Amino acid sequence: MSIPNKKVINGWAMYDWANSVYNLVITTTFFPIYFIGVTQDRYKGDHVPILGMSIKNSALFDYALSFAYLLIVISLPILSSIADTRGNKKNFLRFFTYLGSIACSGLFFFDESNVGFGIACLIIAAMGYSGGLVFYNSYLPEIAPVEYQDRVSARGYTMGYIGSVLLQLVGFGLVLGKDGLGITAGMALKITFLLVGLWWIGFAQITFFRLPPSLPTVEKHFASVFTEGFIELKKVYAQVRKMSVLKRYLRGFFFYSMGVQTVMMVATIFGTKELKLKDSELIGTVVAIQLVAILGAWGMARLSERYGNFQVLIGTVLLWIGVCVGAYFTHTVHEFYVLAVLVGLVMGGIQSLSRSTYAKLIPETKDTTSFFSYYDVTEKLAIVIGLFCFGWIDQEFGMRNSVLILIVFFSTGLIWLFSALYKQRRLAI
Repeated sequence: MSIPNKKVINGWAMYDWANSVYNLVITTTFFPIYFIGVTQDRYKGDHVPILGMSIKNSALFDYALSFAYLLIVISLPILSSIADTRGNKKNFLRFFTYLGSIACSGLFFFDESNVGFGIACLIIAAMGYSGGLVFYNSYLPEIAPVEYQDRVSARGYTMGYIGSVLLQLVGFGLVLGKDGLGITAGMALKITFLLVGLWWIGFAQITFFRLPPSLPTVEKHFASVFTEGFIELKKVYAQVRKMSVLKRYLRGFFFYSMGVQTVMMVATIFGTKELKLKDSELIGTVVAIQLVAILGAWGMARLSERYGNFQVLIGTVLLWIGVCVGAYFTHTVHEFYVLAVLVGLVMGGIQSLSRSTYAKLIPETKDTTSFFSYYDVTEKLAIVIGLFCFGWIDQEFGMRNSVLILIVFFSTGLIWLFSALYKQRRLAI
């Protein structure tokens, strides 16, 4: 089954190639390691004095990302509605791309002397990454017919995993070859942060060139952009309220996303602080996770064609619950490696399939950005709550106990997925 409109679809998928380096290098591998090291060197321990409080550095990392996503949750609904009414979502995609990539490059200047600057760049980079995704994701139902959306979504994630691994290997090479290059390990990491920004902004130009311009949903403007934006948002909300399967799916997605996104963002810190893994072991493990995730995204797209999206998502969430139970009892390097392979398999599949499932559930509409803002806001709010809960439990009771809350998240999401599947079958009778 050949995918139509390949030039546009490949251009769209290139944005995953462009921005996924942020997710791997900045939130998952190199930067968490660098952040923990810098704060320990600066404050001679695990706690950072900030805003009159003393916060554990690993928890501070979680809180900073939570704050960034909270800002996006507040702003995205109205921005996406404006993008629909004015037909300028590609401009919003450009804005968030430049914002995030410049902030990533700014991390080149982050060291022990300016911890506040580093945290600010981390927050802005996260806003650029998460803010751009809603406008990027909203193109999916516009460029791909329903029967191809699982595969097209999987293609995007596959491109993202391949691209991020390539830059990860470049960074890994800089760290390993630092002596020959005459640089320190810290400088090798900072150069990698700079490369992330350049990679992101550079390859995104292919996406900007190939994606078609979006058409405005309001031809004659009768009010300000904000007034029209709120009216658009209200109209879409009224539609979502009437769609029982979509509402149940979003609730399930909300809860299991708390688990998925938190695992992705704290896995490296968990390996560093709980298992005392070496940096090279952690980076190698994450590269392996990304490669396995390619297989997961491809495989689940095929399984969904055979068994249905909800059935495959339910099976995947069950596997995630098993991963979390395993993580709680993991104490050795080899156990961590086995867990990492399982994470890779379910990580790629659940992200890709979640996006395409939502694209299938929304009605045929020109308001794709506004509809996808519900999806992305749901995910970002899940990240805020998930990271905050994980960070707070880490601060008060230790990181290993934080894993237990993830099991609760996944289990609640599983219940809502069963509810959505049941409702879908009832409506089909």
